[in-house]
Amino acid sequence: MAANRRSRNITEGVARAPNRSMYYGMGYQPSDMSKPFIGIANGHSTITPCNSGLQVLADAAEKAIREAGANAEMFGVPTISDGMSMGTEGMKYSLVSREVIADCIETSVQGQWMDGVLVIGGCDKNMPGGMIGILRANVPAIYVYGGTIKPGKWKGQDLTVVSVFEAVGEFSRGRMSQEDFDGIERNAIPGSGSCGGMYTANTMSSAFEALGMSLIGSSTMANPDHEKEDSATLSAKVLVEAVKNDLKPLDIVTRKSLENAVAVIMATGGSTNAVLHFLAIAHAAGIPWTLDDFERIRRKTPVLCDLKPSGKYVAVDLHKAGGIAQVMKILLNAGLMHGDCMTITGRTLAQELANVPDAPRADQDVIRPIDKAIYAEGHLAILKGNLSPEGAVAKITGLKNPVITGPARVYDDEQSGMAAIMEGKIKAGDVMVMRYLGPKGAPGMPEMLAPTSALIGAGLGESVGLITDGRFSGGTWGMVVGHVAPEAYIGGPIALIQEGDSITIDAHRQALELNVSADELARRKAAWKRPESNYPRGVLAKFRKLSSSASKGAVLDGDD
Repeated sequence: MAANRRSRNITEGVARAPNRSMYYGMGYQPSDMSKPFIGIANGHSTITPCNSGLQVLADAAEKAIREAGANAEMFGVPTISDGMSMGTEGMKYSLVSREVIADCIETSVQGQWMDGVLVIGGCDKNMPGGMIGILRANVPAIYVYGGTIKPGKWKGQDLTVVSVFEAVGEFSRGRMSQEDFDGIERNAIPGSGSCGGMYTANTMSSAFEALGMSLIGSSTMANPDHEKEDSATLSAKVLVEAVKNDLKPLDIVTRKSLENAVAVIMATGGSTNAVLHFLAIAHAAGIPWTLDDFERIRRKTPVLCDLKPSGKYVAVDLHKAGGIAQVMKILLNAGLMHGDCMTITGRTLAQELANVPDAPRADQDVIRPIDKAIYAEGHLAILKGNLSPEGAVAKITGLKNPVITGPARVYDDEQSGMAAIMEGKIKAGDVMVMRYLGPKGAPGMPEMLAPTSALIGAGLGESVGLITDGRFSGGTWGMVVGHVAPEAYIGGPIALIQEGDSITIDAHRQALELNVSADELARRKAAWKRPESNYPRGVLAKFRKLSSSASKGAVLDGDD
């Protein structure tokens, strides 16, 4: 195996003796100095079930790298549990962690001259953070998803973490017994793995498989199953070959492969967060990509999978039915994916899918054939109007009628809005406004799973609208619109809404409108004052200062 960039740096004669001595102190031998050095960015932690099962995968990858004739170097990356921080001040750190993870990987890979990197992650921001770091470093790399959780069970019903959030709304309205509430709370999370529906982690893992940066078939495996460990081993071997062949991420991640990833997001009914994260991933790759590109892909891509949060099934069901490979083969045959895109194996996507059946099995209904699609068009619609001139993101599947006009119920934080729902103050026909929750406003753009799930649990999911400059969990569904831009903190129109104003959400027209005259809005804008900063120091202050608009991915190294 030829020497690579680390090897060249540490074998350059007498001058590099101090560098080499550091390696000898860790047990390396002179013969190791000519081998590639491959990093393992290990997201293992006992903070969250999503990441508590990752160490066995990291150990398997380390062993496989060494057996393939390379040096393995393991380093840690942090995580924040979205499920645990939801509804608290801690959720403000969730999106921030995406950037911290990316910075950790870029810094470690570049600072230590690594020849390649294998990234292992579980919880939501591990995924985009890892991919952004991979693209910045641009050494041969592969993403190993930690795997999904298996469904919890209560009285014969499959449960996910979202079941608990929805139970809060049901129980508070007297629609659920104490026994069932306790049973759901205690049984929804049966072990290790990431949240089980087509929520953000599984959405991003599926998209990475389509992107070509993870192995085919790996994105829907369950963390506790042995095949996940086998997949980590194979991923490591594939990466060593990619290092030999100098196959880099920017050879794989192209505009066409981004289109493949977004097509899979649409076909599987994926998370709204994927819009924010793929804007950031495209930015890291230097590929022009806007909200209009999501809309372009949405209009031609049907929803093929019946998955939670708005459908019936979870990721392990999708895996049993053929997984993302089957979904991609259907889309490829329909001309909705680019089969000539390169993958991390050095083979094209079409070559990787050659042995996948053309049609889904008849004995399952998780994946539909294209002529029996659940929806003719994708579910993540980009809405614009005088309330969101830069755009906003709506998840429109699962709704009988994604149109509402109603009076605004305005809240300047999540907690007061949540209290209004729990106290029964929100009625059918209302449009809740939860603002100052954007990238700069919160800061950190927290997710609104607690209030949206409480609305579902209260039976108001179809009849109450909710708009926010914050984000939604992948587990959210209902009449909800997020990522409203420009955000309130910089004086966007959402900051000018007053209690009782008429608001229209119309997914058919892709419109988000405040039914107030332009003259009145101009008067309000002149009188508006930015709230005082509540985080003068630390990581949230840095995020507030540096973050771009949500319409550009809330990146920290952009132009605005």
